Amino acid sequence: MVKTIEMVNGVVRMLDQSRLPLEVRYIECTDYRMVAEGIKRLWIRGAPAIGIAAAMGIAIGAQGIRASGFREFMDSLEPIFETMLSTRPTAVNIQWAVDRIKRGLNERSDEPVENLKRFLVEEANRMLQEDIEVNRAIGRWGAEFIKDGDTIITHCNAGSLATGGYGTATAPIRVAVEEGKRIHVIADETRPVLQGARLTAWELMQDDIPVTLITDNTAGALMQRGEIDLAIVGTDRTVANGDVANKIGTYSLAILCKEHGIPFFVAAPLSSIDFSIPSGQYIPIEERSPEEVTTVFGCRVAPEGVKVRNLAFDVTPARYITGIITERGVFRPEDIHRLQDPSADIEALRLRPER
Repeated sequence: MVKTIEMVNGVVRMLDQSRLPLEVRYIECTDYRMVAEGIKRLWIRGAPAIGIAAAMGIAIGAQGIRASGFREFMDSLEPIFETMLSTRPTAVNIQWAVDRIKRGLNERSDEPVENLKRFLVEEANRMLQEDIEVNRAIGRWGAEFIKDGDTIITHCNAGSLATGGYGTATAPIRVAVEEGKRIHVIADETRPVLQGARLTAWELMQDDIPVTLITDNTAGALMQRGEIDLAIVGTDRTVANGDVANKIGTYSLAILCKEHGIPFFVAAPLSSIDFSIPSGQYIPIEERSPEEVTTVFGCRVAPEGVKVRNLAFDVTPARYITGIITERGVFRPEDIHRLQDPSADIEALRLRPER
């Protein structure tokens, strides 16, 4: 699998995904502003990956702070936190990373500043390793719903490139292959930035997983022909009632699956679930540059001056979702809020595949 991000000797090294598949290039970010720029410009993308990137950016930004004590150190960190939080508003993982870092620092408020700086580096690397383990657990639970011979459609990129490694939506696919199941993946292109074409197809081919690329508007025709067995997508934010925000086009795909009786699963690490938001109507939706729509790889494909709406994400209501795959199991969307209850009977809530 491709290495997406790492932190070595005070430098955050990230794969520049904006250049894939034509060029494999790593960018070395030497300060937190460069990490933030990388998140904004999609050098790195995918909710888990940008949460890790933000933590690493905070860690390297903290090394240059000169502070005599805890409160001065925290005050100096605040602009770094705000810079990271402003990069991609829809993905909850950056907020999750910042909240986790703040909790960890507050628990060490009586320690010397140098210890706090060291903790930030260790915590960022811990998030990276934990993410890989979480993804593998998602893979094990999700693979139970994949049968030998299945064709699976996915949307955008929720593979190893979108995470610390192994992927979320692709994790059940990878585990199914490791179990010897013969499966095939349909990757839609995912306009306007073509993450499905450039990234998902590329990384699956790197690992010899059978994949076919389609245009976004082909999915319904393949379902009508009976050529798709299930869908698995990722998520940038899942909220308490089970609504899911993911790359634009996810909602349309979910409706098509519902119409054709095809199971629609969302792979959602617990870090991407925002229990503080009651429903999807309150999720902030990022709008990006019109040039992403009017040009493709620098070549204009639309008339000069045309008005553009470039919503980066949409919200899929819980009623269209068969199950949400987490590291603790697969759950009905209406039960997802119960995962925050320590007394909940998780075993009883888990969905099991029909055999």
